[in-house]
Amino acid sequence: MTTPTPAPTRGYTATKDQLVARLRRVEGQVRGIEKMVDEDRYCIDVLTQISAIQAALDKVALGLLDGHARHCMHEGAAEGRADEMASEMMAAVGRLMKRG
Repeated sequence: MTTPTPAPTRGYTATKDQLVARLRRVEGQVRGIEKMVDEDRYCIDVLTQISAIQAALDKVALGLLDGHARHCMHEGAAEGRADEMASEMMAAVGRLMKRG
C-alpha cells in the first residue's frame, strides 16, 4: 500500500485561509456588479465597483508575490535555481502590470 504524497508547501500556505476569504469577498463583489448591471445602475457606480475589485485582486496578487519571494524563491535559490525563479517571478509581475 502506498502512502499519499503530501501536498507541497507553497508561499501562501500559512495564509491560505485569509487568501480564500478574500477571494470569496471578491467573488461576492463580482456578483454584486452583475446585479448592478441587471438593475441598470449608473455606469460610474458600476465602474467604481470594478475598480474596487481590481484593487482587491491586486492585494491578493501582492500577497502571493510576497509569499513566492520569501518561500518559493528561497527554496529555488537553495536548489541553485535563483536566476530561473527570479525570471519566472518577473514575468508574472509583467503580466500583472499589463492592463487595458
